[in-house]
Amino acid sequence: MGRLDSEPRVWTVGALCLAIADTLNARFNPVAVRGEISGFSRAASGHCYFNLKDESGQIRCAMFKRAAFAVGFMPRDGELVEVRGKVGVYEARGDLQLIVESMQKAGQGDLFAQFLKLKASLEAEGLFDVSRKRDIPARPRAIGLVTSLGAAALHDVVSALQRRVPHIPVILAPAAVQGANAPRELCNSLKSLVSWQGADLERWSPQGQGPLVIDVILMVRGGGSMEDLWAFNDEALVRAVAASPVPIISGVGHETDFTLTDFAADLRAPTPTAAAELVAADRALTLSDLGAIDMGLVNALNATLDRLSQRLDWIASRLGRPSGRLSDQKAKLGHFEQALHFGMKTQVQLQQQRLRNVADKLPRSLQKIREGQSLYLEHMATRLGLLDPHLVLERGYAWLTDESGMALNQAKDFQAKQHVTATLADGQVQLVVR
Repeated sequence: MGRLDSEPRVWTVGALCLAIADTLNARFNPVAVRGEISGFSRAASGHCYFNLKDESGQIRCAMFKRAAFAVGFMPRDGELVEVRGKVGVYEARGDLQLIVESMQKAGQGDLFAQFLKLKASLEAEGLFDVSRKRDIPARPRAIGLVTSLGAAALHDVVSALQRRVPHIPVILAPAAVQGANAPRELCNSLKSLVSWQGADLERWSPQGQGPLVIDVILMVRGGGSMEDLWAFNDEALVRAVAASPVPIISGVGHETDFTLTDFAADLRAPTPTAAAELVAADRALTLSDLGAIDMGLVNALNATLDRLSQRLDWIASRLGRPSGRLSDQKAKLGHFEQALHFGMKTQVQLQQQRLRNVADKLPRSLQKIREGQSLYLEHMATRLGLLDPHLVLERGYAWLTDESGMALNQAKDFQAKQHVTATLADGQVQLVVR
């Protein structure tokens, strides 16, 4: 009896697993799967293992450290996600498994498409042009802050500012940073900080040192998924950020997160804390700079005093030698030296204050002078034009003069056969009196 043609091939277990894996790879990969996370765990190596399931089935998944690091959120059981990867067979157990290469929350792909579309539209309008960006002041007089009262970012920013620049006032305009109402509240808070600059809303510092002026605004929140940060992709908010007359630093999310407000702002910070540090020069550095300035002034003053003291010594040496007179002169010189030292120091302070006052008032004074001179010149030009004799000649009159050029104003001035010159609007005519 011969061998039957239908007798199946005998496989080794490993070879069968490899053949099935090759078939799956050729038939399905790469593959995208949507499902609910179940049994999620992260090993000490950084690799992640979990199941994806729905109402009709489930599949084992492995996501290695490199891919897990690129996921922008912390996966949790029960979360609906979309993954991309390769389906295969884990030979050691003969299990079907999906090697996940990327993961996002379900629906995030649609949001990303909306993000790219709006970004392209606003970019075409020039809202993100680098030429529109303004410099951030190194030492702002006051700092505006837009964030949620319950956000961890608020604590991080306030702590950083308190540590580095406790002397600079911080004006908080709270707003929701997530949810349907967040874009509107963020716009309103930004508007309130901008309106703070208005003369009719002038506010005075508690120390009574003059009006607070907000030189920079921080708009911050912590990290999260694309859905969590979506309020910062709202078109109205992005336009408000771009149109703000006050420079804005956007510190939204973590270093890998990007929102449209980041592109519209004058400067993007990778984190809320970094945003605070960008406007808060270290207090120790500022004090060091002031110390250096103080030392420079002291050295300059001492050099001046040394020159003057040397001159006083020379003058004193030219005085007579009588001990009594010399003693008196030395006493006077000592008094003069002390008075000079105090007077020079006082004058330096007064001149510095005057220079600051003049620097503050000079632009306004020059503007008023220019405006007044311009109005005066326009007025005088109008009056001069009205006195132009050619205007009278253009109305049909003539100016009569005798041979010597004297004006003839009355009939008695004319004599028979007298030569007269008549000046008209467009030239002169020679006449003879009959």
